[in-house]
Parts: sequence; C-alpha cells; structure tokens
Amino acid sequence: MRSILTAIALCGWLAAGAVSAKVSPEEAAHLGKDLTPTGAERAGSKDGAIPEWKGGLTAAPACFKPGSRYCDPFPDDKVLFTITSTNVDQYKDRLSAGQLAMFRKYSAFKMLVYPTRRTLALPQFAYDATRKNALEGSLEGGGDAVMGAAVGIPFPIPKTGHEPVWNHKLRYRGIGGRRFNNQFAVTTAGSYSQVTLREDFALRYSAKDATPENLENVAIYFLQVVTKPARLAGTILLVHETMDQVKEPRRAWQYNPGQRRLRRAPNVGYDNPGTAADGLRTNDQTDTFNGAMDRYTWKIVGKQDMYVPYNAYRLSSDAYKYSDIVKKDFLNQDLPRYELHRTWVVDSTLKAGTSHIYKRRVFYIDEDSWNILLVDIYDNRDQLWRWQEAHPLMLYDKPFQGITAETVYDLLNNRYLVQALSNEDPEFAEQEFPPAYYDPGNVAKQAIK
Repeated sequence: MRSILTAIALCGWLAAGAVSAKVSPEEAAHLGKDLTPTGAERAGSKDGAIPEWKGGLTAAPACFKPGSRYCDPFPDDKVLFTITSTNVDQYKDRLSAGQLAMFRKYSAFKMLVYPTRRTLALPQFAYDATRKNALEGSLEGGGDAVMGAAVGIPFPIPKTGHEPVWNHKLRYRGIGGRRFNNQFAVTTAGSYSQVTLREDFALRYSAKDATPENLENVAIYFLQVVTKPARLAGTILLVHETMDQVKEPRRAWQYNPGQRRLRRAPNVGYDNPGTAADGLRTNDQTDTFNGAMDRYTWKIVGKQDMYVPYNAYRLSSDAYKYSDIVKKDFLNQDLPRYELHRTWVVDSTLKAGTSHIYKRRVFYIDEDSWNILLVDIYDNRDQLWRWQEAHPLMLYDKPFQGITAETVYDLLNNRYLVQALSNEDPEFAEQEFPPAYYDPGNVAKQAIK
C-alpha cells in the first residue's frame, strides 16, 4: 500500500503550476476499505507499533461529563520509553530536524512516548463528503483554488504538494465556535508576557449543507479580539478566508482602539508579524499554516513514521495552570504525549522572485486527521531557524480533532512562543455564528461601543 500511495502522489503531478485531476472511481473505491474514509492507510505497521484504524474514538469515556473539560480516555496508558539527549540517536530516523535540534541544544529536553492511539473520527456525513470530493474536487489556479469540494477532506488521495496542505486548512472541525487563545512569548531567561485572544470562527466549508456553490467563495470567517493585557485590549482582526484565492485573495480588516476605525488590512498574511507574538511567528503560522500558498513550490516527499504530539489530554487539563506549562526554554515536557504515527511529508521552497522570511519549510502532516503536527523552518542561508509543534486531542463528543497548544521554537535566538492554551479559561465551545456576525459593518459597530 505504501508504494501504491507514493506512486500516486509522485507520478508527474509535482510541477509547480499543475492542475490536479479528480481521482478515478477505482482510486476512490479504496476509501473506507484499505484506506480509511479520510484517506489514511487503514492497516497497522508490520511491527505493530502503529495499530490498525478501527473507527477512532467515537464514544465519550466515563470520566467525561457534558459541559466539562475533555478528560483523558487513556489514564492507564504507561510511557513506553523516554527519548532524551543521551539516547536520541536510537530514534533519529523518526524525528524531524527541529526535534533533533532541540535535543542537541537542551540536555534536559525529553519526549515521553506512549502507545499509539488512532483516535481520529468524524461524522458519517463528513466521510461521505470526502468520498464525493475525491471524485469531484480539483485544484486550480496553480494550486491556490479549490473547486468542486465541500464539507469533507478535499483531497483524500493527494497527488500534488498543495493538496495535503489544503486538506489541513479545510479539515473537518465542526461548524466553528469560540475559543480563548492564550499566547506566551517566552524570553531566554524564562519570563513571559501573556496575551489573551478571544476567537470566534465559522467554518462555512464544514457545514453539513455546504456545497461548492453556496459557499460563495468563503471557507472560513474568523474574528479575533484581544482581551488582555489592557494596553492591547480591544484590538480586532477580522478575516474572510476564500476558497479561490486567485479570484479573490483573503479579505482582512484590523481595528485599533486608538484610531477607532476598522480598516482593510491587505498585509494580514504571509510573513507579516502575528498578533502580539513579539516577532516569534508570522501571520501564516497560526494554526501551524494558513493562507495563500503562491510564494512557494510544494512537493510531496512521501510518507514517514514519526514521533509526533497526539492525544494531548494531560496538556489541556485545567489541573495545570499556565505557569505549570510554560517553562524556560520549552514546555513542561512531562505533560505532552508523543506517539508514533504515519505522516505525509511535504517540502515547500520559496519561489524565485517572491519574498518571505522563511526560505523553506518541511511539513509533517498526520495521515488520519490531516493536521500539520510538525514543521521544520529554514532561513535564507538554508540554516534551520525555527521549529513548530501542534498538540491535538480528539473531541470525542463532536466528533473531530482539536488543538490544545501550538509552539514555535526559535532555535537561533533561544526563545519560543506557545499559543492556543486555555487551561485557565473556558475550553473550546462549538457555537454557530451567522455570516452577518462577521460583516465588517457589524464588527465596526461592536468595536466602538
């Protein structure tokens, strides 16, 4: 199966401007059989370290009470082994360049590796839509326009480097809702500033009744409001993310309380600085990667078994305060859970004649969920500069996978950023916001009250 998938991915479709074809009915027939409904290999690995996918985690554990935080469905799982700076060479073939750099830089850095749990599950209608997308969806505009797809994974059997990344950007995450995103920019001394962002988003692409036609070229509505510290409170970012970014690029607006005006913000994207991140992330690093892809060439390298963050229930627990999690040099590594999972490896390289502070990024994308879990980032001297992680967990009552923490480690400046923590705030709540809520006029009225 591995050789079949690699051949499908690499055979002649890797030219930068290629337009992807719909897969054949024979290829699509693999979905739900030897491939999972989202396009992953159903079978486990030969050595048994990666188990067979058997439908994912579809029932809430006994410890979960509706309306409460997500509890760990695997409290009795034991650590299989711990990767440290002294034994890392034994595991280097299943670690990214960024992970290896952390072990070289920090002797105390470690990774607790647990049994692999393939927990990803989605509603049946999302699986059905994924099958339909495989037959009808296409990638056009040099890779910056998704056509003929809605609700499910757009390209479950990817053939170009753009497609796994689009799968990440449009992965099923319910209808949207509200989350509190706490962001910490950590200094070399271990001190940090905390910024709290309230984020309301509507995932129009994922609505059960969404069609390519009724989306009207809008995949996601996103409204971000800074609630603290006081000096930044009231700052607003509004984004309408488009499906066809050639026809119409991302629409964005910003509100500054000092100016009391909501202004168009075409600079929200690419390598412009992320909101209140102290220069430690770019706009396109929110949600690990977002936005237009036109400044890079994208290539599927293949698949690789990797030790990646997964089932991060301990890290999301309200038993821990932010000060328990955010430590000098790196997160409290007693809390993240790592597992062995198959990932798609996608290499992106900056095109000649375009600009970005990152010359190259290597993405490791979970085959089950299509979440980007690791990113190795290189500067214009081809030196490893930064490294990203995302820590997912299955929201078993929905069902879909969410993210409880994202990190960006600056390997040259010995600093890091962590975002998306909500341990001391309300956990993500699914909520429906109508399109009118994200109208610039409505946002402007609310902002100046």
